[in-house]
Amino acid sequence: MNHYFAGWMGLLLFTVSAWSAGPNVLFIISDDLNATLGCYGDSQIKTPNIDALAKRGVRFENAYCQYPLCGPSRNSMLTGLYPNSTGILRNSQIFRQTIPKQQSLSHAFRMKGYFAARIGKLYHYNVPKSVGTNGHDDPGSWELELNPAGCDRLEEESEIFSLKPGSFGGTLSWYASPNPDPRHTDAMLAKDAEWVLERCAKERERPFFLAVGFYRPHTPYVAPESYFKPYDLEAMPVVTGWKEDQQDIPTAGLQSHKKDHDLLTDPLRRQAIQAYYASISFMDAQVGRVVSALDRLGLSDDTIIVFTSDHGYHMGEHGLWQKQSLFEQSARVPLLIVAPGVGQAGTVAKAPVGLVDLYPTLTELCGVTAPTNLQGQSLAPMLKEPNAPGRGWALTHVQRRAKKASFDGYSIRTPRWRYTEWDGGKSGRELYDRESDPLELTNLAEKQDQSVVVAELSAKLKEILPTTYPKSGQRPALKQQTWAPNFTHP
Repeated sequence: MNHYFAGWMGLLLFTVSAWSAGPNVLFIISDDLNATLGCYGDSQIKTPNIDALAKRGVRFENAYCQYPLCGPSRNSMLTGLYPNSTGILRNSQIFRQTIPKQQSLSHAFRMKGYFAARIGKLYHYNVPKSVGTNGHDDPGSWELELNPAGCDRLEEESEIFSLKPGSFGGTLSWYASPNPDPRHTDAMLAKDAEWVLERCAKERERPFFLAVGFYRPHTPYVAPESYFKPYDLEAMPVVTGWKEDQQDIPTAGLQSHKKDHDLLTDPLRRQAIQAYYASISFMDAQVGRVVSALDRLGLSDDTIIVFTSDHGYHMGEHGLWQKQSLFEQSARVPLLIVAPGVGQAGTVAKAPVGLVDLYPTLTELCGVTAPTNLQGQSLAPMLKEPNAPGRGWALTHVQRRAKKASFDGYSIRTPRWRYTEWDGGKSGRELYDRESDPLELTNLAEKQDQSVVVAELSAKLKEILPTTYPKSGQRPALKQQTWAPNFTHP
């Protein structure tokens, strides 16, 4: 046997032996989606497909991102590390610039022999400009990447209304498109997902990790006009009393406000909310198409389904819009997990959890070896018993920029309380009783009768923060030099 043939046979045997008999994973993530879903109690939104998915698995009532901004949140979720350990606190960055040897979630599955494919947005993209490209992606994470671009990206930009003309990705902007579903990017993503699932159904000896990243409802809120029609413009829920609400909020707590939001009038607010709802319903239809394909192809019994978002989103609460606050609306995400044979269908887990928990959960459920430095908890016990308490808290972090320096804000969410410290309390504190004040309208941090609660939660926060850093205790620095992708030993 010559050396070439022997080497080829050795590689083949290694590959076959690495293939796992574990379940498949269908990982669906929406972009800039808060908990405006029927299954989370919203009476106006129309999301029948996501609601149906919730009935098939466990709905996590209190799930939170670790950083309310696309890039940092997604890097955290996909590495299983808090932002203090990824070093990614801005968009347009990838964890290979800070911790190049870290193994991502889908990379771990690839090392087990899984076929890992990405369709659309998983890591950060400059939406909408980077739609149709790989964005700020990680090459080692995927065996296949598909990046369609529809009419919303290629044709309709000049028709989109924006508070800041010519700006769409970070600015409130929307458009009721005359083009039908199949011509839009998210529908093309769903069609590509069907194609990949059909391929996987034909070759079942190898499990798959299929990640589908929908762009909606990220701005610009573009959807076919048929999705706008069910939402009466005059009935859109404009938030009132927000100026009074802001009086007890520290300045840092409101610094996610953008100047162009000052241009909003109530008619424009209603239009923005209507367009956001329409975009959610359009995305929901595409989720339904992907899940239906999974069912039609007979893959459901062997596939774990995850549905989530990268962070929450404000629609006027506290006078804020979009993201990057530490309030519930910005930090909270929907999270549904359907785990056949493990999870209890149609149940609700109420303990606080985080996106950082998905990595250890999925690797445990699928028998995939995970890195030893993961910082999340496995949610497998909650899938089996929804009343399991878990760690008892979730942490969300954001950074504020000052004139000469930046400072951090941290918010801890327990079953009852949300407690936030800005710059260790030097720039303000916030305390909200979620039982009596679910909209977080009354800051109790300076109330004498809550001093014991503040002290306890502040001590808990100080206990937690060191665990969000690497062993060095230092946040990794961003390196600008190039790096060579290395699949087996990055």
